[in-house]
Amino acid sequence: MRITVHGRLAAERPLMIASNHISWTDILVISSVAKVCFIAKSELGRWPIFGTLARLQRTVFVERDRKRKSGEQASELAERLAAGDVMVLFAEGSTSDGNLILPFKSTLFGAAEIAIREHASDRVWVQPVAITYLRLHGMPMGRQHRSLAAWIGDTDLIPHFLAMLREGAIDVDIHFGEAAAFSAQSDRKMVSRRMEDEVRRMMSTALRDTRRPVKVP
Repeated sequence: MRITVHGRLAAERPLMIASNHISWTDILVISSVAKVCFIAKSELGRWPIFGTLARLQRTVFVERDRKRKSGEQASELAERLAAGDVMVLFAEGSTSDGNLILPFKSTLFGAAEIAIREHASDRVWVQPVAITYLRLHGMPMGRQHRSLAAWIGDTDLIPHFLAMLREGAIDVDIHFGEAAAFSAQSDRKMVSRRMEDEVRRMMSTALRDTRRPVKVP
C-alpha cells in the first residue's frame, strides 16, 4: 500500500478519532502514520495472529451484542482516553463498500461523556478521519473495483487477505480533519452528525481527486 496523508493527528488530549471503516487494512493504514489504539469487536481477539497483534497493540475489545456490558466497556475506553491514549473509533459500527459513508452511531461516543464525568476532564477532543482506497496498480479503481479492498459482512479473513495480495499495489488516502471539543454540554447526536458530515466531505474530496498525478516517493 502507498499511503498519502492529508493533514495530521491533532495535538490536543484526550483525543478520540472518529473514522470510517472499509476493511481490516484500515488498522494498518492508520497505525502506519499515527501512534493510536483501536476499539474492535471481541471476535477479533480470538483470531489467530491478528488477535495476538491486536492485543500487543493494546486494542480495547467490545461485545456489541451485550448491552449489559456497554457501560463497563465505555468506562474502560474513558480510562484509556484519560491516560493519554488516542483511541480510534470506527463510528459506523460496521464496514462499508468504500464508496459511501454509513450513518455514524452516536452511542459509540459515550466514552467521551464518561471520560469527562469520571476523570475530571473538562473536554475530550474528537477528530474526524477519512480513509479512501483510490487506485489499483496506479489506475483509478472506480465504484466497481473499489469494493475489492472492502471487507464486508461475513467474508472470511484469510481468503480476503490472500485476494488482496493477488490484486497487488493499492493507493490509499487518509485525511485528518479538524478536531472538535466535546464537553459536558455537548449534544452527542450533534457531534456524531458533525463527524459523519466531515468524514463524508473528506472522502468525497478524495474520490473526486482520484485522477490527480501520483507522487512517487
